[in-house]
Amino acid sequence: MSFIAPFRALRPVPDVAARVASVPYDVVSADEARALAAGEPLSFLHVTRSEIDLPAGTSPYADEVYERAAANFERLQQAAPLLRDREPSLYVYRLRMGSHEQTGVAGVFSLDEYEHGLIKKHEKTRKDKEDDRTRHIVRTAAQTGVVFLTFRRLPAIESALAKATVGPPLYDFTAPDGVVHQVWRVTGADTEPLVRAFQKAPALYIADGHHRAASAARAKDELARTGRPAPGASRFLAVAFSDAAVQILPYNRTVKDLAGQTPQMFLAALDRLGMTATPGTATPQRPGDVSMFLDGRWYGFRLPPPDAGASRDEKLDVETLQRRVLGPLLQVGDPRTDKRIDFVGGIRGTDELERLVGTGQAAVAFALHAVGIDDLMAIADAGGIMPPKSTWFEPKLRDGLLVHLL
Repeated sequence: MSFIAPFRALRPVPDVAARVASVPYDVVSADEARALAAGEPLSFLHVTRSEIDLPAGTSPYADEVYERAAANFERLQQAAPLLRDREPSLYVYRLRMGSHEQTGVAGVFSLDEYEHGLIKKHEKTRKDKEDDRTRHIVRTAAQTGVVFLTFRRLPAIESALAKATVGPPLYDFTAPDGVVHQVWRVTGADTEPLVRAFQKAPALYIADGHHRAASAARAKDELARTGRPAPGASRFLAVAFSDAAVQILPYNRTVKDLAGQTPQMFLAALDRLGMTATPGTATPQRPGDVSMFLDGRWYGFRLPPPDAGASRDEKLDVETLQRRVLGPLLQVGDPRTDKRIDFVGGIRGTDELERLVGTGQAAVAFALHAVGIDDLMAIADAGGIMPPKSTWFEPKLRDGLLVHLL
């Protein structure tokens, strides 16, 4: 069974929700965040990426960044304003991007379940990124970033969500990227069907937001260690969507150079390993196919089958590409640390891959087929870890619409 509870969200008044809502802190660089927030004092990026309000070049991990985040958070509560609901509530959150629509429920979830593996992970986290968000949570006394959870489809949850969205939404706006965001508030006895329905879910899975969840757990321990226990610190803010609703885009790769080879030499090396590259298109049509942009044109080749006895994570295209191509032919080491490889989320499209190669920022780009949600869940069930940068979930939740005060 899985735990979800209503909470008293801090949230913007409806008239300014679209101005406050911002992209997640970790999908944009400081320069991109600064540009997005330019001329918009209500943007929540002033809280989540407060270095944009400090001199250019300020380390994002400097003490003054967290001090500014807390000050900006306090200012925004007055300026927007942000108001805290008097009654604990659940919030139904719907995203629509083009023809894709997904509806989930926002609430607070159990850090005890997270720490005991009932909320399952598929990704390693980096200490520096955990340190950053832990300090942010402790200094602001709030969880401002939303974890994205998924679960195996349950009709009881779908039925409860359908009933909760009958009336007009609390928020309804289209973000600058064209994604429609709608939120309904569920209060009192009306929350009970959703709470009971989640009790039938045997497990929850982190789809996106591993660092947010890990940082929430560390912040809880830090507050207790320093004698500042907070009533809400044992829970973390998340939105949970059915596995049938979520959309995964590919996470593509670029490599800065060909490890001393010419394009012709690299193509010949692929051919010798049985991965003959022929003129192709920018989009792989099935798992195992790879589209490659090299020397101004697109090629296609097929990855070799996984080794006998390979685990499910080892069978993923991103892992096979690393072991069969990027490592041996392009001398890319650990993709978590090698500075010669970069990762491009599928939302940026294959035009971005062409641009990076065409401008000399990369020598070659690889477009992959998206990983399936079944693979993610099976790997997490087995206690496995997916290769780095395997999945790009889209559309993204917006920060600032719902904040969990500790």
